Amino acid sequence: MMRELYTQIIMDHYRSPRNRGELAGAEVEEHLLNPLCGDEITVYANFQDGKATEVKFEGRGCSISQASASMMTEKLLGKNREEAEAEIERFKTMMVGEEKFPETEDLAALRGVIQYPSRIKCATLAWDAFRRGLGGKE
Repeated sequence: MMRELYTQIIMDHYRSPRNRGELAGAEVEEHLLNPLCGDEITVYANFQDGKATEVKFEGRGCSISQASASMMTEKLLGKNREEAEAEIERFKTMMVGEEKFPETEDLAALRGVIQYPSRIKCATLAWDAFRRGLGGKE
């Protein structure tokens, strides 16, 4: 039952991605490619008064990488750099099975990916790009 719901959430973000598009002149612009599967993501962000006022992405790839990027843009919008870093860390911790997001959050739908280690990089690609764009480590 939950698996079906999670699949629907992932497919909804894949088919109707939130915040897809280029952001010309963005403060944060980072491109990453997953050479193993060909997924690629470019993330963009602008900050005003210390908070992310715009978060967008462009890319192509599997439903997991694109849905995760869409969810990430929603999660990081309105966050300051430190909060964004903390959310990225929290997501990456979930993707190794050490933390869970509340069932009410779309991100919880990606938890099932941890059963498929080769797909974890798909789910974390946009998050790694954003962290790199903030000047953090991958």
